[in-house]
Amino acid sequence: MDYEELTTSVSRERELESSLAFPVLMRKVYLWMAMALVITGLTAFYVASSETIMTTLISNQMLFWGLAIAEIGLVIGLSAAINKLSLTTATLLFVAYSVINGVTMSFIFLVYTMSSITSVFFITAATFAAMAAFGYFTKTDLTSMGKILMMALIGLIIATIVNIFLKSSGMELILNYLGVLIFVGLTAYDSQKIKQMLLEAPDAGESAQKVALLGALSLYLDFINLFLYLLRLFGTRRD
Repeated sequence: MDYEELTTSVSRERELESSLAFPVLMRKVYLWMAMALVITGLTAFYVASSETIMTTLISNQMLFWGLAIAEIGLVIGLSAAINKLSLTTATLLFVAYSVINGVTMSFIFLVYTMSSITSVFFITAATFAAMAAFGYFTKTDLTSMGKILMMALIGLIIATIVNIFLKSSGMELILNYLGVLIFVGLTAYDSQKIKQMLLEAPDAGESAQKVALLGALSLYLDFINLFLYLLRLFGTRRD
């Protein structure tokens, strides 16, 4: 076998390994995402069901804000240090984030009825699935849209902070609709981006699995934020 034939053979082997790795990695993305959603949901329900824990969270604002800051720190830390972390450590940090997010989200059970939370969850699931499928199967490059959506997200965050002081119900309604549109678009964009990154993975080794884990985190955040914005729009508040 000459050099050209050897190179071709190696190239074909790598393509085969990559094609076999891709479905494995994509399954891991959605399994990790589903795991995180289940952990968050169960944690939120458990905390909301505990009068002692809820009283502690309500009476101790420093604790609540500490948890919120820890959430931000975990996301930034996990994303920035993913290459230095082992897959096990990264997964445990993802689980920890899911738990903390469940604690901070427990308040929705005090504000909204269980039936409306359930119905909005299924609306979110259907919308998310449709947009994730669109991002996965579309031939259109969504990179430009993704950049616009990220800038829009920054604007949304700033406007939300401003409205905390303005307390404008009209502005809040507009921001909720914008939030839905932004995270619907980001779901499609992230789905396509994750697909493209995993298609380039040479195998299903630890490095590729860490990329899949970050992909799961991105989609998890898209789902949670989409759910919260839809809940603010369509959730039925308790009397």
